[in-house]
Amino acid sequence: MDDDARTLLIAVAVTAVIALVLGWLLRSYLTTRSVHRLQNFFGLPENSECVLVVSRDTGSDGAVARNDVFALLELSAVIKNCGAKAHLISGETTQLGFGERTEFCLGGPVSNRRLAAHLASLLPGVAVNTDAEPGPDRGAFLIGSERYRLENGSVEYVLLARLTAGQQGRPVFLACGQRSVTNQAAARYLAKYHTRLARKYGSGGNFCLLLKVVNSQAYGPDVVELVKDVTRAATSPKPKVATGKS
Repeated sequence: MDDDARTLLIAVAVTAVIALVLGWLLRSYLTTRSVHRLQNFFGLPENSECVLVVSRDTGSDGAVARNDVFALLELSAVIKNCGAKAHLISGETTQLGFGERTEFCLGGPVSNRRLAAHLASLLPGVAVNTDAEPGPDRGAFLIGSERYRLENGSVEYVLLARLTAGQQGRPVFLACGQRSVTNQAAARYLAKYHTRLARKYGSGGNFCLLLKVVNSQAYGPDVVELVKDVTRAATSPKPKVATGKS
């Protein structure tokens, strides 16, 4: 092998090594940036802690509903990817403030007392019909002036919200569904589309989305449609009814 060929071979080898190193550095940078964006959106820095607040299943001696367990699995993967740790607590017994740690709260106002409190304080424009007696409006959402009725197994709604409050401003994520299957659908939607949501609302932005789960009796939590962004209506207090003197 003459000197020119040897020089060319060395140049090719050096170029290949440089390309490999640059490729590795680029992948490492993109991975690190992606993790940081994930951590910022969920308010979960490395080694931080969060709480998972769940409902009781009234039909099984207070155990967590099956679909809520699946929802927790969806969220656990996100928490693990952030390098954070989670604590599971009941919405009936906890008396924590909010803003100090990221919180994921699942359920409805009947089965989860903490979620009911969050609705009242953070989403005052939302009312949930909690009538025990059967009727067309049972379980319906009233958001502003719009009503969204439950059609069991056919059309079911869930609110997915990211809200910040408290001095430290760690977010509270709410999945308030008309049935437990919708809570799982909301958790899956959050885990799947968090990048899109962070791009639209920013890493610290608040939002409240109304999602529709279609034909859950056939498709479970897999077919989900975004109905609309209801942030303004949901976070605006309902106007007080004036009572004039006769």
